Amino acid sequence: MSISRRAKFVRWITGRYMQGLDVPNTPVEIARRHFEKIARTFLIRAIGVEVERTQIAGVDIDWLRPKKARKDKVLYYLHGGAYVIGSPRTHRQLVSHIARAAGVVALLPDYRLAPEHPFPAAIDDAVAVYRSLLDSGFKPEDIIIAGDSAGGGLSVATLLSLRHAGLPMPAAAVLLSPFLDVTGSGESATTRADRDPWFDVGDLHAVARYYCPDESEWRNPLVSPVFANVAGLPPMLIQVGDDEILLSDSTRLADKLEAAGIAVELEIWPGMWHVFQIFIGKMPEARKAVKKIAEYISERLDVGS
Repeated sequence: MSISRRAKFVRWITGRYMQGLDVPNTPVEIARRHFEKIARTFLIRAIGVEVERTQIAGVDIDWLRPKKARKDKVLYYLHGGAYVIGSPRTHRQLVSHIARAAGVVALLPDYRLAPEHPFPAAIDDAVAVYRSLLDSGFKPEDIIIAGDSAGGGLSVATLLSLRHAGLPMPAAAVLLSPFLDVTGSGESATTRADRDPWFDVGDLHAVARYYCPDESEWRNPLVSPVFANVAGLPPMLIQVGDDEILLSDSTRLADKLEAAGIAVELEIWPGMWHVFQIFIGKMPEARKAVKKIAEYISERLDVGS
């Protein structure tokens, strides 16, 4: 399947802007400001979605509230950015479109970032916010956890932590191009090296040292969830581009989930790159992917009930 002309243009133009997000070779603060600038310039929040800034468990959060959304059903979304950059502001656009299409409210925590706050600070924040959701009256079956890139890895690490703590699991998880292996040991790190327009395996190792300076911990399942025992985790939808070096992270996790008898839907999108869904409104592939995500969320949360 060939990709659309719009997708080809978006791939080309954003590849130029990605140079400013070259965390291994750019000071972290500059990369963060560049990402925020890209979001303000290109990524517009969905119409009819209000933003409320507040705190939960001491963590700054964004509530995204689409008109007529179910207030008792929540998409708990962990943003990407290699554990080093990104914020609710950079991801309001993508998440607002998903939440509006699914008919639910969404919650984006501004979890602590490396290198100032290395592993396990982000996981601690994510778990604390989830606990507070339960304490405030949300039922676990009315929550879906989701995330892109590092946020996808953080979502799985959060689920593992919930399992270890004996806490109830959310209804499901949605992972977009999840970063699940900081060692970069998947075969796609090699087979997709000349096709990925944004990253190479050296990038993975550089951000891994920010996030977890102790390399002996890189195979810890909470750092690289691809190495985890997945028993007891909830059903998952995984979307990943066929051209990204992180492809094997998704395929290996899906294989583990299937072997453990956990319902998993793995979608490998031809010609697509890392977190292509963020370009909804710019190309049809992103629109179709977000539609599928919203349908999955609506079904798992029984939004029509």
